[in-house]
Amino acid sequence: MRRREFVAVMGSAVLASPLAAIAQRPAMPFIGFLSSGSPNERAHLAEAFRRGLKEGGVVDGKDVAIEYRWAEGRFERLPDLARELVDRKVAVIVATGGVAPALAAKSVTSTVPIVFTGGGDPVKLGLVASLSRPGGNATGVANISRSLDAKRLELLRDLVPAASRVVYLVNPSAPDVKSLETQIRAAAKATATEIQVLNASNESEIDAAVAAAKQRHANALLVSADALFVTRRDQIVALASRYAIPASYSSREFAVQGGLMSYGPDFADGYRQAGIYAARILRGAKPAELPVIQATKFALVVNLKTAKKLGIAVPRDFLQRVDEVIE
Repeated sequence: MRRREFVAVMGSAVLASPLAAIAQRPAMPFIGFLSSGSPNERAHLAEAFRRGLKEGGVVDGKDVAIEYRWAEGRFERLPDLARELVDRKVAVIVATGGVAPALAAKSVTSTVPIVFTGGGDPVKLGLVASLSRPGGNATGVANISRSLDAKRLELLRDLVPAASRVVYLVNPSAPDVKSLETQIRAAAKATATEIQVLNASNESEIDAAVAAAKQRHANALLVSADALFVTRRDQIVALASRYAIPASYSSREFAVQGGLMSYGPDFADGYRQAGIYAARILRGAKPAELPVIQATKFALVVNLKTAKKLGIAVPRDFLQRVDEVIE
């Protein structure tokens, strides 16, 4: 081969080799992040998820790209949003914001791995075969928040002993609503509390329900741990303030917003753990073999400013049980 031809061939090979390497480089995988809420009110939770990813050795934007789908409180959109993620060929779906996103994801795929965060019983809901060995394409974090409403009623009565007539706000669309009502009625009987169950599944019904609580001379309001109510927490806290009704909620965010009190798991930590699981799945772990994580961190939060506004004197012995005081 002539020297000129040899140089030309070698030069073209040098130029082509980076292009070939780029062509052979595997495409960045996608995570589908499916939420019942909106990006603004769940921003701190999404950040906790990304932090968990990083702890698991996966960096957003470098090792993986995240496709977000927000239902913004419109739960009927969840199946279509989940289907979009499946069509997008995501490597894993992270279903957050209650049990509805997980059920929606499960309904559209039996093969794409699903990592959920939710307050219901994943076994009873059919998401997994068992907590220790999920057995299918889903695993995640069960924060048992929805099973804590009876405890919230007890704490509410301890803080407001005069609250003998309590309205229990529930979402009738929730898959386990009957079970929740049964539990709360049993707890009410044990504490000699008159319980009135009111339903609300959208913004206008929430307005009507809280107004009805005032009209029925309720002494207090117990808001069930439902993703819809978390999404509408600004509205609910404002209504409770307008009607001067002491209210108990499922997460710290309500108390920070001005709600009287909350008792529930550390939701941000649950999202962080979901991030770690998503990273493990991206690295080859199978959901069927990853045990469902159960929440272990719970916090009682009281807003003293709201208590003062409502004329509630917080007993010293109650304050000693409080994990966080907002003043």
